[in-house]
Amino acid sequence: METRILKVPLAGKDDLALGRWATTPDGTPDLDTWEVPSSSSSAPVLAPLHEAAHLLRTTSVPVAFPTETVYGLGADATRSAAVRGIYSAKGRPSDNPLIVHISDLSMLRRLLLPSPSSPSFSSAEKEDPIPAIYHPLITRFWPGPLTILLPLPSPSPLAPEVTASLTTFGARMPASALARTLIALAGAPLAAPSANASTRPSPTTAQHVRDDLDGKIALVLDGGGGSCAVGVESTVVDGLCDPPVVLRPGGVGIEELRGCGGAWERVEKAYRDDKADEQGGPRAPGMKYKHYSPRATVVLFEVGAGEMKGVKGVGEEALKEEKTVGVIRTGGWPVAGGMEYSGLVEERIRGEVNGDGEAGFGVVVKQGVLLGEDGTAKGRLLDVDLGGDVKGVAHGLFAALRELDRLGADIIFVEGVSDGDDIAAAVMNRLRKAASEIRT
Repeated sequence: METRILKVPLAGKDDLALGRWATTPDGTPDLDTWEVPSSSSSAPVLAPLHEAAHLLRTTSVPVAFPTETVYGLGADATRSAAVRGIYSAKGRPSDNPLIVHISDLSMLRRLLLPSPSSPSFSSAEKEDPIPAIYHPLITRFWPGPLTILLPLPSPSPLAPEVTASLTTFGARMPASALARTLIALAGAPLAAPSANASTRPSPTTAQHVRDDLDGKIALVLDGGGGSCAVGVESTVVDGLCDPPVVLRPGGVGIEELRGCGGAWERVEKAYRDDKADEQGGPRAPGMKYKHYSPRATVVLFEVGAGEMKGVKGVGEEALKEEKTVGVIRTGGWPVAGGMEYSGLVEERIRGEVNGDGEAGFGVVVKQGVLLGEDGTAKGRLLDVDLGGDVKGVAHGLFAALRELDRLGADIIFVEGVSDGDDIAAAVMNRLRKAASEIRT
């Protein structure tokens, strides 16, 4: 199977050719209805999405598409054969549940209502099936990088493979207009984990997807504009318990959730940063199994542990075997993490290969030579500076891990960031799961 990258010819980030929200009487966007344009002026933009939607409706081969978090690997969440295609393409364990992506609230409500043949259907229709606990979160964070855990109706329109035998499912309305329009054109909610091979770093460009899944899927939609804006997956929350909990940190921080008031002021952390298995199946993606790992050995330095002396000591051990050493810095370390080096030059930034030339995706790798105590060359240096802004670190983290892998790093030293209740929690969660060794 040939894996094609199909570019969506967008004129700008907020191109209305993709669609728009219906409006309420006071003129504000109505999240109940996402409207896809039918005018001929939108035809060039929508043509790739129509092709992808046709594949989603008529085959069991998933389609990769960009969201504001990372690239997703989507399939019709109501068809078992289609959902199994996701697990097959990724090599994903079947007890790891999938998040359901919806285009608007009307689609979500249809998933929550009992079957029309159920005796309780008519009375359920009169009430909002979305639990009230989530209303303030939907108002503030949707569309966006937040997944909410919802009760599964019986019978459910979702394929059982989506929930991995759980009685709940996770739902998200992506901020990406491209993603919402694809879902609307497919006419079904899309189950969509990250579009990478299982355990690999999540993809933030179309080329990352093809690197991992070439020959396993038919199509990758490329929205252009470089890498995904957020760079880490969505936050997953469970408001069906008291107090509410965060099951996976992501693009929405705990303090932001607490700012919604009510029960959310008491929201707690319910995830682990290590790779230890839970008892039984995971309640949400990212809670079990090794994740986010490049092929190279990753050594993570927690804040306070990565002083130059410590980095130098570990680095010197690596140089005994003349290895290629990668260093990812986040604002505190000097170049090379304090190791001795020479001849540092900037590596060409690899772009997305999409048929229209190349567009860089923001990871600058500088190459040099690592020196031993006697001043002689002992190894190759690959240095990446993601800067001190934690949002910038999140944006570039997965791409940096992938680029150092591509350039042949044997070992990667990573400078951690301070744990916090914002996106820093997501960064450190991903790094701790990717790390082969953690220095504290």
